[in-house]
Amino acid sequence: MPFAQANGLELCYETFGDPGAPPLLLVMGLGAQMIQWDEELCLALAEAGHHVIRFDNRDVGRSTILDHLGVPDVRAAFQAAARHEPVAAPYRLSDMAADAVGLLDALGIPAAHVVGASMGGMIAQVMAIEHPARVRSLTAIMSTTGHHSLPPARPEAMQALLMPIARDRAGNIERAVRIARIIGSPGFPFDEARVRRKAEAAYDRGFHPAGPARQLVAVTASGNRRRGLRAVAVPTLVIHGTDDPLIPLECGRDIAACVPGAELLEIPGMGHDLPAAVWPQIVEAIGTLTRRAA
Repeated sequence: MPFAQANGLELCYETFGDPGAPPLLLVMGLGAQMIQWDEELCLALAEAGHHVIRFDNRDVGRSTILDHLGVPDVRAAFQAAARHEPVAAPYRLSDMAADAVGLLDALGIPAAHVVGASMGGMIAQVMAIEHPARVRSLTAIMSTTGHHSLPPARPEAMQALLMPIARDRAGNIERAVRIARIIGSPGFPFDEARVRRKAEAAYDRGFHPAGPARQLVAVTASGNRRRGLRAVAVPTLVIHGTDDPLIPLECGRDIAACVPGAELLEIPGMGHDLPAAVWPQIVEAIGTLTRRAA
């Protein structure tokens, strides 16, 4: 897979479809590598008329790993945020949004349709707020504005998020499968074989356990985006599962309420993942949005 110099980092990326088609940038979530955007989903989005770009965020996969920044105290960050105090962080979501813009620069893309999942949806929001000329449309999937009044994750989902990292390959893969069972979609069959294959591929591409901790603190330190979202002027789509235990449905509704004219697609039975059964619905909704934006 190719690499691009972006915002002082090296980002690993991959593209699908016609380079002359409207660009669609996919931004993945916390600790997740670009392969969490299934290749079949990327190909479907390309067939729907997009030049699809997926990439590893900083601190995961094959992109630059920032271990020199140290391992943050995640619990201390949570406690400071709960007291509405500043949170010390190695970097913030603004830096990760600047990475994505830097990737567009490296690829010679003036502006792209941006789709983000979970933390990636937060990064996509920041791109639309801080770099509005670079975003043609915004799609936020299973994400949040980050406002403190919104309902928190269910206890079992938060415990899964903070589950101790396994250091060996087999233990790390079992951890990934266990987390996927807890936060996944109760309305759809659990595809353990697919989850296990992805966990194996992710471990083999790059195992950097401190990176997700730095990303999590970046989310915690970045505050909420309600005020900025009210000024977003590009066509916006919010996709959220009705059964998301990690980022509850109210969080997606909050994004849609903040962005003028935003559309909200609620998918019954979907949790905090993207089951294959919902891909056609997601591809159709994103295609409708990008055509409207054009």
